[in-house]
Amino acid sequence: MISIKEVEHVAKLARLSLNDEEKLLYTQQLAAILAYFDELKQVDTAGVEPLAHSLAIDSVMRADEVIPPPGAELLLSGAPCRQGSYFRVPKIAE
Repeated sequence: MISIKEVEHVAKLARLSLNDEEKLLYTQQLAAILAYFDELKQVDTAGVEPLAHSLAIDSVMRADEVIPPPGAELLLSGAPCRQGSYFRVPKIAE
């Protein structure tokens, strides 16, 4: 059973201000949660492998693929203004 003092301590850590009604309510709710965990501890899980996901998913990411870069000419072909192999932009500082 969880005590009101423990609820007050958790509320203090969470920086919550609780009135007496809320303290009593949260004491009951946390006690019910802990009782459910005790119930879960009794379940026989022998032979059940731990899993991170309920579905068998290997990878949702595509495989990395090395491709050659497109080259400066292709990249600069859409530039509004260029100077050699550089973008030409307006001067913004002295």
